[in-house]
Amino acid sequence: MRQRKANGGIPSKYLLMILSIVCIMLLFFSYSTGFSGGPLETIANHFFIPMQKGIDYIGSSIAISSADTKTREELVAENEELQAQVDELNSTINNYELKLKELDELQELYELDQTYYDYETTGARIIGKGTSNWFNTFTIDKGTKDGIEVDMNVIADGGLVGIVTSVGDSYAVVRAIIDDTSNVSATISSTEDNCIVSGSLENMTASNLILFSDLDDDDDEVAIGDVIVTSNISDKYLPGLMIGYVSSVSLDENELTKSGTVTPIVDFKHLSNVLVIKQLKESYESE
Repeated sequence: MRQRKANGGIPSKYLLMILSIVCIMLLFFSYSTGFSGGPLETIANHFFIPMQKGIDYIGSSIAISSADTKTREELVAENEELQAQVDELNSTINNYELKLKELDELQELYELDQTYYDYETTGARIIGKGTSNWFNTFTIDKGTKDGIEVDMNVIADGGLVGIVTSVGDSYAVVRAIIDDTSNVSATISSTEDNCIVSGSLENMTASNLILFSDLDDDDDEVAIGDVIVTSNISDKYLPGLMIGYVSSVSLDENELTKSGTVTPIVDFKHLSNVLVIKQLKESYESE
């Protein structure tokens, strides 16, 4: 586009240039002669002061914008620092909660140890388990170097968990009483009638129950809620270890024996620490 002309056809940019030169010359003359006031002051008031204000405004805006930018950067830095502190505190809280949980579990194991104080025990942590959702078979972090042997009984949660089936230098495999291959000679604590407690993952999954069978209860004394413990006649399990509670009982077709279900005392879905009784049944019987 062409520059618009003003005052006799002089382009505006040239007119502005001429006025600027005249102002500079007048300003130079004023400083050189020490002359002030009058027309020079008027020119200054009309041209230089507004110009100076505009420059000051632009400078102030830049300064404020710079200060705002700095403030935002500081806020971002402070926010990141605070977030890091929050993350650290959350991590610390989680660690404390885990430690408290471990302490609770150790306290429970200690109380269990006191319950079965006649037996020498050692604590062990579960480090692996089978593919089932249940702890029907699992691995612990103690082995032959810790004095663990095959057929040693394992307890937790106040009762019988299972038995050691194989051992390595620093680990052992445990088969729980809920496993399909498990059979434990047991006794109804209140009547001293013997029975066989059998594992059943199907029943555990359906109703958190295992089975008992071959109960001789001629006097119909066994009732729901009765405690079932390991019996004296078991060939591998030490006597008196609590298994669970009778949850149902019925007469078999032969009308001679009874069978039913047992609610295990151990929580076989949430095991983490156990106690291994460092005494075999055969050595117990020889004492």
